[in-house]
Amino acid sequence: MFSAEEAVGSQLPAHESGFAPEELNELLSFFESNEPVSSNSSSENSSRAIFSPDERKQRRKISNRESAKRSRWRKKRHLENLTSQVNRMNIENRRLKNRLHLVINQCHVVWGENEQLRSESFALWAKLLDLYWTLATMQCNHDNSRHSLSCFNSNKLSSNSIN
Repeated sequence: MFSAEEAVGSQLPAHESGFAPEELNELLSFFESNEPVSSNSSSENSSRAIFSPDERKQRRKISNRESAKRSRWRKKRHLENLTSQVNRMNIENRRLKNRLHLVINQCHVVWGENEQLRSESFALWAKLLDLYWTLATMQCNHDNSRHSLSCFNSNKLSSNSIN
C-alpha cells in the first residue's frame, strides 16, 4: 500500500479524478486504517472519523445556517406567492361583484318591463272583452227582433263564463 501523501503528490491532478485533495486524503485514510469499513456507513460517520469535534461543530453550525437561510427563502417565496394570490383573488372578487351589480340592475329593469307588459296585457284583454261585447251587441241589433232577446241572454251567459 502507499500513503496518503504519496497519493496526493501522485501524477493525477484533483480535477481529473473528480475529487478535491481533501477528499482524496479522506478516501485514502480509509485504506490506511486497520478498521473494517461497513458497506452502509454514511458520510456523516466518515466525517466524524476525520474531523475533530470542534470542526464538526463548526461545520454543523454552517450547515444549519445555510439550511435556515434556505428555509427563510422558501418561507419568503411562499408568502410572496400567497400575497400575489390574495391580490389576484381580490381583483377577481371585485370583477365578480361589479358583474353581479350589473346583472341585478338588468334583472330590475327586466322585472319592471315584465310588470309593464303584464299591465298592458290586462288592459288589452279588457279592451278585447269590450270589443266582444260591442260585436255581440251589434250582431243582436242586426238580427230579428224576435232573436234579440235570446241574443242578449246568450251574450250575458258568455260574459259570465269569461269572468
